[in-house]
Amino acid sequence: IGAANNLLAAMIDNHIQQGNELGIDPRRIIWRRAVDMNDRQLRNIIDGLGSKADGTPRQDGFDITVASEVMAILCLSKDISDLKERLSRIVIGYTYDNTPVRAADLKAQGAMAALLKDAIKPNLVQTLEGTPAFIHGGPFANIAHGCNSVTATRLALKLGDYAITEAGFGADLGAEKFLDIKCRMAGLRPDAVVIVATVRALKHHGGALKEDLNKEDLTALEKGLPNLLQHVDNITNVYKLPCVVAINAFPTDTEAEIRLVKEKCEEAGVHVALSEV
Repeated sequence: IGAANNLLAAMIDNHIQQGNELGIDPRRIIWRRAVDMNDRQLRNIIDGLGSKADGTPRQDGFDITVASEVMAILCLSKDISDLKERLSRIVIGYTYDNTPVRAADLKAQGAMAALLKDAIKPNLVQTLEGTPAFIHGGPFANIAHGCNSVTATRLALKLGDYAITEAGFGADLGAEKFLDIKCRMAGLRPDAVVIVATVRALKHHGGALKEDLNKEDLTALEKGLPNLLQHVDNITNVYKLPCVVAINAFPTDTEAEIRLVKEKCEEAGVHVALSEV
């Protein structure tokens, strides 16, 4: 991902260095470089300094690799041809007369796809219990769709009796982007949704302080439960999908707290399962 991202960045600057036939405005380049490290010192930089042969000085910057548009494109592509087509449509900046410039204008998509020919293949791993799993792709949910690759999900559906995928963080941001973006683009429709919750988080939503989360607090828990129930409502009434709430149990959870969560969820017509892994 990082190599493909930075290849495009290098081709942009080389095009400007070699005469800038497309008329790219160096002040309006929006494509940034990528580094697989959260280094805030590199977010905004000036590069191209030195002699005439060292490039054109301009304001630039680095994003962490998973924030690259290439990551989001890889995860939404169904095959290598689709990947090349999506890469070609990347807008890298604008000309002096305000015309968008795309990766295709630089003829960059073929070389970028060649660098990604192995990255597009899902990685097969296993859980501690020996269950096969695909770990493939990770676009940020706050700037992209926050889901693993379409390729991995389709492969899991083909090879297994059923497939479970983590659809981002939270039933508000993650699930909505999974259902509105990934599922629509890939032609997928989930059969069921699991909403994972913890008693500790619900108490924190209800006003309990972090240092008090190990103590039983039914008042804070009841105040925090509307957060969970809103997520349930979004899944069942907005998306019309069946769902189950999985309580990720902690040793400090009390029977009374777990009972309260179950009661409120059952009142909403949702089954609750206790996960004690």
